[in-house]
Amino acid sequence: MLSLRPNCECCDRDLPPESREAMICTFECTFCADCAEAKLGGICPNCSGELVRRPVRPAAMLKKYPGSAERVLKPQGCAPATVA
Repeated sequence: MLSLRPNCECCDRDLPPESREAMICTFECTFCADCAEAKLGGICPNCSGELVRRPVRPAAMLKKYPGSAERVLKPQGCAPATVA
């Protein structure tokens, strides 16, 4: 089950579970749409995976399975991943 992280790892923008602006990779690294597109070119800086829109959990299921409260932030900011 997706953890639905509450913020963008780059700019710390709030991304509540119902946000359609949240983008994730297969490891659930989470970014706002602005950072994902403008700063990262749609590629996760952590794993080089594709960033796609995070699905929205239905309200009834969100009550039973709430999103994560753990914030993840890259203190050095975000830069596109470099593939070796």
